Amino acid sequence: MLSRVFGFGRRPFESLSEQEILALAISSEEDDGRIYRAYADGLAESFPQSAKVFEEMAEEEDGHRDALIELFRKRFGERIPLIRREHVKGYFERKPDWLVRPLGIEHVRRQAEAMEQQAYLFYVEAAKRTTDASTRKLLDDLAIAEQGHETLAQRLEQKHVPGDVKDEEAAAEQRQFILTYVQPGLAGLMDGSVSTLAPIFAAAFATHDTWQTFLVGLAASIGAGISMGFTEVASDDGKLSGRGSPIKRGITTGVMTSAGGLGHALPYLIPHFWTATAVAAVVVFFELWAIAFVQNRYMQTPFLRAAFQVVLGGALVFAAGVLIGNA
Repeated sequence: MLSRVFGFGRRPFESLSEQEILALAISSEEDDGRIYRAYADGLAESFPQSAKVFEEMAEEEDGHRDALIELFRKRFGERIPLIRREHVKGYFERKPDWLVRPLGIEHVRRQAEAMEQQAYLFYVEAAKRTTDASTRKLLDDLAIAEQGHETLAQRLEQKHVPGDVKDEEAAAEQRQFILTYVQPGLAGLMDGSVSTLAPIFAAAFATHDTWQTFLVGLAASIGAGISMGFTEVASDDGKLSGRGSPIKRGITTGVMTSAGGLGHALPYLIPHFWTATAVAAVVVFFELWAIAFVQNRYMQTPFLRAAFQVVLGGALVFAAGVLIGNA
């Protein structure tokens, strides 16, 4: 780990021979081709047209690799040294496909742009360090090609992803985000915020002990989060509903449920009872309006309707907790 951070055991780029520079370029093109194909595979189901763009980008990288291998054969023979990005100090690193998931379409496009810019800079520097005319020409040509990949990507997008398809893909990505994260998170936040109101405020007014109230709130929040998380995972595997990974939904639901309850439990760490209760009430107010905002923003629920439903429901549960605590 330390060797990766501080560059121990890596060769400076300036120390590479022309043979090693070519070997590094070959392995880099092979890695980029694999990454583009992984992007294409990851996007194929939800964004088939954009997947075709990355398939063609991978084929372009294959062409670069083949040209480099042919030049290497002519100059140095059949044995290509094993030298990769991670062997060279200061050399850029690529994030493999599994490190950039989920593969949001815009995120992948930005990753591809960064890859091409880094490859361009590499070929520019590599060309400066070669004396062989044919090698320098190829490296200069590849630098120009990498610089032109932005234009190539735009042409491929126009071919495979015209405006209406791009709009459809953006809408599909937004819909998937809502189904996988927003809906489960909103359900958890509502459950955590509203369902824990009664036990927390009942405990507060029954005991007037802020520490005991905090413990009740902590237990109720974490217990509700675990319960809601497992319920979400078990209720739908996402294959037929299209709601995405049950693990992601379960974690989102569980975390937001616990957060919703902890929001008005944490103020009871304040030792003064009425101060803690006043702060908790203010937190509840903002929690309920935040839920109404999310419903309006992502679920297209009219704001006044969302506010009426959430605030009225929360107020009733809050009142029930206070009444029971004072009984």
